[in-house]
Amino acid sequence: MKELTINGAVVQAYPLTAAQRIHYYTVMRSQRDELLNIATGFYLEYGETDFDTLRECILEGYRKFESMRLRFAKDEEGNLYQYLVPTEDRYIPLVDFRTWKEEDAHEEMRRWSRLSFPMNGGPMSDIRMIRLPNNYDGVYMRVHHMTMDSSSIISFYSYVLQLYCSKKFDGVEAPKDPKSYLDQLKIDLAYEDNSPARKRDEEFWMKELNQPEPIYTPFSFRNRLDELRKETKNPNLRSCPSTGRNLEASILVYDLEDKPSRELMEFSRKHRIPIAVILLTALRTVFSKFAGKETDISVKNAVARRGTLLESQSGGSRIHFWPLRTIIPMETTFMDCLKIVHAKENALLRHANYDPILYMGAVGKHFKTEGAYECLTLTYQPMSAASLKGKNIPDIKYKSMWYSNGVALQHIYVTVMHRPNDNGFSFHMEYQKNEVSEDEVEKLYYYVCRTLFYGMEDPSRTIGEIIDWI
Repeated sequence: MKELTINGAVVQAYPLTAAQRIHYYTVMRSQRDELLNIATGFYLEYGETDFDTLRECILEGYRKFESMRLRFAKDEEGNLYQYLVPTEDRYIPLVDFRTWKEEDAHEEMRRWSRLSFPMNGGPMSDIRMIRLPNNYDGVYMRVHHMTMDSSSIISFYSYVLQLYCSKKFDGVEAPKDPKSYLDQLKIDLAYEDNSPARKRDEEFWMKELNQPEPIYTPFSFRNRLDELRKETKNPNLRSCPSTGRNLEASILVYDLEDKPSRELMEFSRKHRIPIAVILLTALRTVFSKFAGKETDISVKNAVARRGTLLESQSGGSRIHFWPLRTIIPMETTFMDCLKIVHAKENALLRHANYDPILYMGAVGKHFKTEGAYECLTLTYQPMSAASLKGKNIPDIKYKSMWYSNGVALQHIYVTVMHRPNDNGFSFHMEYQKNEVSEDEVEKLYYYVCRTLFYGMEDPSRTIGEIIDWI
């Protein structure tokens, strides 16, 4: 902890956590501040919305969620620190799009989503109440990724929704207060202060470097590693840049139908295999196909690190990105492959608190590379605002939006989450639109789905058989 003088007032400021340093590193590398915007919309259809009450609920959410009141400032040496402001009393405007075409309204909100937050002591969020055509009302929210991640955002929306319903409907309980971000921050910083747990995690990750060098595998039939080998005249090259020269990005969203979504969840429950593991297994199988049945596959896995009650309810940004590498022969069955990936992910999760930036640096130094071995990052978001809502809330039609900030540092980034209306799966595929074609994105989704359901239909099928069939 350090005392900083901000606008004449002395505040208690804290260093960045490892999760925040990851984001800060990426924005410094890209020089595109909007890269760290997360912009979402949550809309519902249920009679006439009381926007005065909704505004009160949003401001109450600001008061309860400490990470929504985070600010950043540099000390005299240029190091970035974070601190809390005691109140957030900005006016929450109402924007009426009822006379617009709905897609034009969403396009306007995409434009807002590209507006960056300067890290100079100013607010790190922008919330606006929205009236859409077709009788949908709700909230648009843009936040800085160093203050909130997707779990935090969904928790905030859920809190505001339940609080609003408790004020408007009989028998609806007010939401419980979230946990303190500051309490969790102090625990995270104590871990980083040469704690025994950190030493154990460092030992685990440094042992990973004793394995032979991994290899980059493609996310489409275009093999960028082979192209780079020809370009550099280095046939032994095993890593490849994970980003292109042009960072302009877009998002394609694919909705898995209700029935196959339920089949996927039932398979997960029956075999006690987490959804994230099933998705990772499908992805690595598809990458193996695109790479000519390569058995050594690495996928970048986004880990939420929300195992305790304090972690899950304290908001903030807790995502760490870790490579999940598995070497699995073609004769391995789909079920055995799931078990191998599950065991690997469990080991990774036990040591996920370590600083990924330190590990990335160690990998680059050890294998003498500036490239990457993972062609894609996967985030699985197990929560939806609908699944978090409290008891006795009326049956309300929902729809949600994730708006592209227009920039991506990686070729392709896949976020799988549950739809708010039926809890089915949506695949949000963010991609660098001048580096990756829509056809590549569409084929990736197509092959992932074929792999998922052919494997789940008969888990005794081998990975080689699945690759030959898909």
